[in-house]
Amino acid sequence: MSLEQVRDDIEKEARTRADEIRADAEERAEEIIAEAEADAEEIRASRADEVDREISQRREQALSGAKLEAKQQRLEARRDVLGDVRDEIEAALVDLSSDKRKALTESLIEAAASEFEDDDAVVVHGRADDKELLEALLEDYEGFSVGETHECLGGVIVESETSRVRVNNTFDSVLESVWDDELKEVSGLLFEQ
Repeated sequence: MSLEQVRDDIEKEARTRADEIRADAEERAEEIIAEAEADAEEIRASRADEVDREISQRREQALSGAKLEAKQQRLEARRDVLGDVRDEIEAALVDLSSDKRKALTESLIEAAASEFEDDDAVVVHGRADDKELLEALLEDYEGFSVGETHECLGGVIVESETSRVRVNNTFDSVLESVWDDELKEVSGLLFEQ
């Protein structure tokens, strides 16, 4: 074989080998590009999921915050309405007709009187506007006298000078007791849903 032919064979073999290497490199490059594109798509999808989760989470937080604020506003409005109702009740107690005030005050004195012994000196305190009423009602009770005025809606505070017993039967204390006991029911009636 001639040298030229050997050279042509080597060249041919080198070209074939180069073509194979180039084909392998192109194939590998295509695989790398495909993997990179798949990775990029996976990252993009993952990132989109993260963004969707974050949007959803922020939406939930905003909604939760809005619900809480609305609930607080509702509670505040209810508190205001209940306060107005209580103010109206107090005003109604102050403005009771004289007959109704007399009947209620008499029953409160009678309830308190049962707490005292016959020999006790008992002092009855009430609001300034009820002084004459108290004097008239206490004529039926031996040992009972009208004491200093007390700032209240009406009713009486009855106390013994000797036994240290004190009974608070003011409209205020009765209202407080009833209000505490019936607040849930009053609220239910006012705010039926």
